[in-house]
Amino acid sequence: MVKPLPLAAADAETPEWRISDAPVPYEAAVREMEERVAAIADGRARELVWLLEHPPLYTAGTSAEERDLMDPDRFPVFQTGRGGQYTYHGPGQRVAYVMLDLKRRRPDVREFVGDLEKWLIATLAEFNVTGELREGRVGVWVRRAEKGLTAEDKIAAIGVRIRKWVTFHGVSLNVDPDLDHFSGIVPCGISQHGVTSLADLGITATMADVDIALKRNFAKIFGGSDPSR
Repeated sequence: MVKPLPLAAADAETPEWRISDAPVPYEAAVREMEERVAAIADGRARELVWLLEHPPLYTAGTSAEERDLMDPDRFPVFQTGRGGQYTYHGPGQRVAYVMLDLKRRRPDVREFVGDLEKWLIATLAEFNVTGELREGRVGVWVRRAEKGLTAEDKIAAIGVRIRKWVTFHGVSLNVDPDLDHFSGIVPCGISQHGVTSLADLGITATMADVDIALKRNFAKIFGGSDPSR
């Protein structure tokens, strides 16, 4: 049996990249992911990283608690098979659905999630934002010194699902969404901290700028050629 290479060093085919210009309805995105994951698992399709935005909506992960949905009539609410609790998706937020074959790369879920975190942190660094991790809190966080010594806001979320060692769902990075839209939920079950975005931090970045940074840093973390070139 051939020992698999570490995920970051896997000599794997560079995934296909897809960017959707118009907001994609959530149910349609899930259907497409389900179909692609099945095809990847069967060896009928390449891996895929899909960059998109959704219309305003809330999603409930497998650990979501009803009390954390404070305004259920504000936006559509979708039950989803990904891990995590309630989260918001909407215009101005870059969602990256990551469909990789871990069986071919490295069948290590914890390492995969860790690489997603590294990917987001490296991407934020290109905009001079220091993203950090916190024990017991999923996602990527930014210190807000202007709000107090211990103030932190969440700038990126992670929620994944794995079927037959193929990953789907993925990450979301707040570029310039309407942050008030997060007020209808307790994001990821954490009420002690807020949410932020690149725009909220005073950084002017287009979605295209963020996409280039995501592509470049994906290659550094997960291997393969740089699709931003």
